Amino acid sequence: MIKTVTRIDLPVDEELSILKNRVSSGEGPRVSVVTGTHGDELEGQAVCFEVNRRIGEHPEYLRGTVDLYPALNPLGIDSITRGIPGFDLDMNRIFPGAEDGVMTETIAARIVNDIRGSDVCVDIHASNIFLREIPQIRINTVTADTLVPLAMYMNVDFIWIHAASTVLESTLAYALNSVGTPCLVAEMGVGMRITPEYTRQLADGIFCLMRKLGAWTGPVIEPRAPIVSADGKVSFLNAGASGIFLPQVEHTRRVLPGDRIGDIVDPLTGKVSERVYSPCAGMVFTLREYPVVDEGSLIARILEV
Repeated sequence: MIKTVTRIDLPVDEELSILKNRVSSGEGPRVSVVTGTHGDELEGQAVCFEVNRRIGEHPEYLRGTVDLYPALNPLGIDSITRGIPGFDLDMNRIFPGAEDGVMTETIAARIVNDIRGSDVCVDIHASNIFLREIPQIRINTVTADTLVPLAMYMNVDFIWIHAASTVLESTLAYALNSVGTPCLVAEMGVGMRITPEYTRQLADGIFCLMRKLGAWTGPVIEPRAPIVSADGKVSFLNAGASGIFLPQVEHTRRVLPGDRIGDIVDPLTGKVSERVYSPCAGMVFTLREYPVVDEGSLIARILEV
């Protein structure tokens, strides 16, 4: 059943409507899947489709409620804009919002109130257009004890437990966790694109989690055993020169200290401005996708294992 989460009138006889699709067996656990907070992150669109499709094929297996929110920022998706167009505002920096606030704060408050009470919420993000990420769950250290056991069912390659930061307090996940609704942040793929193998992988994980909660009785895969790591085990590689980055490794590849990650080249002179090497042994879980780099641009993240 399609329901309206919130509707706001806009100029010139237009409106902003945030919709959800509720599929329910009438009772049991409630699982919410949200995405589209950033308009240039589209991986979650395919995940919502896949979850919808599988439930539609076997509704007899459903023993709960699944709420699918494919576009929390529909204006951003329509205009291929990361933030809310016209406001120059990152939607994931205005939660929990306020019902009596300005328009964007009202929208944020109504989204939180609608999702609140779910047994679990999966908040799906993609990377930006510059970087590609392997399927992962990111968890604040404050909520790690509650969320890591749930994340183990999500069929991801990596669970990253990161330190608290003030900016996190304005995200949807932080707002929901603060009111007692467990929220897992999934990150994968690249901005403005859909990676089919990643979206299927995460959809499999959602059904594994639903099975664990008792919301799904159908067959599921055995979820992958993810690597669980904290900030101290992640190395960041940044460009030391400007130019064009040409990778020499594949995404998810395991590397050793001194392995070449890629070259930053100067097309004008035909020279290599910098060779980028791994400082440690580990797995490349973030890799530069957009080739143009400036000094300081993030090239890769390596999980030390």
